[in-house]
Amino acid sequence: MKQDRTREAFRTKPSIFLDTSVLVAALMSARGGSRALLILGELDAVDLLVSDRVLAELDRVMSRKAAHLRPRVAAILGRAGLVAAAEPTEPTLARTLTAVGYAPDAHVAAAALDAEVDYLASLDRRHLVGNDALALLGLRVGTPGDCLTWLRGES
Repeated sequence: MKQDRTREAFRTKPSIFLDTSVLVAALMSARGGSRALLILGELDAVDLLVSDRVLAELDRVMSRKAAHLRPRVAAILGRAGLVAAAEPTEPTLARTLTAVGYAPDAHVAAAALDAEVDYLASLDRRHLVGNDALALLGLRVGTPGDCLTWLRGES
């Protein structure tokens, strides 16, 4: 019997791609599903991924909304063990743009797809959460609370 050498065969814990909205919520509040996901990363119970674009957007948002928290951002995210995913490929980006219709969010979905994550956590109900077209592409998307429910095996 041939050994399965796919990425799935080596994965030992769930991988979750975090959208900017989740990171902002996690940094603005010590409670809630968004912060719980960062804590799970800190405990090394999950692999947390982001893209460079997500981090750049996070920096812009935090500068605008909560500049006083910016010095703590790197420490909090560092403890959570965030890993930067590679830039998505053009074919994946084209498919997700068709599914999402909004380029910045399509980029997030494309990066998550190319990283082959188990889950994309977002608070964006306009373009990402509840988008059936993304499910058809094979991307599981939900809120941090939905993700936590999934991690508990309840969905």
